Amino acid sequence: MTAGNTIYSYKDLIVWEKAMALVVEIYTLANKFPKEEIYGLTSQMKRAAISIPSNIAEGRRRGTRKDYHQFFLIAYSSVAELETQIEIAKRLPFGKNLDYTKVDGLLNEIMRILNKMLSSLKI
Repeated sequence: MTAGNTIYSYKDLIVWEKAMALVVEIYTLANKFPKEEIYGLTSQMKRAAISIPSNIAEGRRRGTRKDYHQFFLIAYSSVAELETQIEIAKRLPFGKNLDYTKVDGLLNEIMRILNKMLSSLKI
């Protein structure tokens, strides 16, 4: 819970909420990929998506500003990794006709928020 602008938990962070929504969207999207992709692109995308809220949570739980910054940087890197994997999917025959609107929107929002947070956490 928050009181005013105080953040007590990583669950209070808007970026964590958006990252969790992104995981759900990635799972929904990846389920539309062919079964032969289950150990390829599908698996990679799911891991990268899960890494984002996981690193946000871990960074928030760490005791130092340096650790907080480092884990947010890892989350930001996972967003870039996932963005690249989405671009790959868009270029493959099975991915050309899928709807990426929600995923693209969430990726952009999360990157923007993490970028601002990283700038404010400069050590």
